[in-house]
Amino acid sequence: MQEIDKKLAQTIEQLSDPSTYNVVCHEHRLGEPLPSITKLQHMIDMVREILFPGYFGDTSLRPNTTRHYMGVYVDELYELLSHEILAGMCFECQDNKTYQLKDQTEKARGKAVAFIEYLPEIRRKLVADVNSIYLNDPAARNVGEVIFCYPGIRAITNYRIAHRLLELEVPLIPRFISEMAHSETGIDIHPRARIGECFTIDHGTGVVIGSTSIIGNHVKIYQGVTLGAKSFPLDDEGNPIKGIPRHPIVEDDVVIYSGATILGRITIGKGSVIGGNVWVTRDLPPHSKIVQSRHKENTFTDGLGI
Repeated sequence: MQEIDKKLAQTIEQLSDPSTYNVVCHEHRLGEPLPSITKLQHMIDMVREILFPGYFGDTSLRPNTTRHYMGVYVDELYELLSHEILAGMCFECQDNKTYQLKDQTEKARGKAVAFIEYLPEIRRKLVADVNSIYLNDPAARNVGEVIFCYPGIRAITNYRIAHRLLELEVPLIPRFISEMAHSETGIDIHPRARIGECFTIDHGTGVVIGSTSIIGNHVKIYQGVTLGAKSFPLDDEGNPIKGIPRHPIVEDDVVIYSGATILGRITIGKGSVIGGNVWVTRDLPPHSKIVQSRHKENTFTDGLGI
């Protein structure tokens, strides 16, 4: 028993050594909230109930009760979202001298209101996304099936929520929300990416959309598609420079088939079709078609090469 106690004591000492945890330790200030995965999941579930009335949750909506339940949902969402936004702001605040919890609380409430005001616009965009997925997939029997079952619309919903919060300069929380969808669906969309309307993700597993990607309207992508960075410019210390555009621009009406990899700050012209399992690292003019030849080389129908 003494030997066990000794080993445990030694391990405690090692784990308590600041030199081993200074990079991965968050010094929590007393009285400040911390972001909660459980509360954020509840918040996302509430937003889904608001955006898609009658599909999620246990509430039986009828025309004469919708306004009442929307009021209940929005009031609860406001309180929950204000708290989580404040938690994200507290987590990233580095200046203890100028930090005032009361001021941050007011800012968090303002951002929560601004987000809720934007919910009708998010719903409008998601209606277009749902219709696009339904019309583009012969296997979809109705829009309800798309809303309930399709991982693409679940990931797009989380993206549109997270993207709006990022536009409101809410720290940390947007990444939580996007990673929730990533875990649930296998679709990884960075909330900073800019995605147009009527966006379709078919099947979806393995899709990666990088942070500086720009996607136009009526774009359709299949599983395993990567919109990634070709290279990472380095600073004087050899570390990747953050914040510079390094992901593709995909213009309107583009179709990208499964397994395609598009890298770098290149432009895929309007109306282009990218075949499965090809790599694209150079700009494509509008209405290009690129497929994999029998010799496993990427071939353009216009003969441009890559």
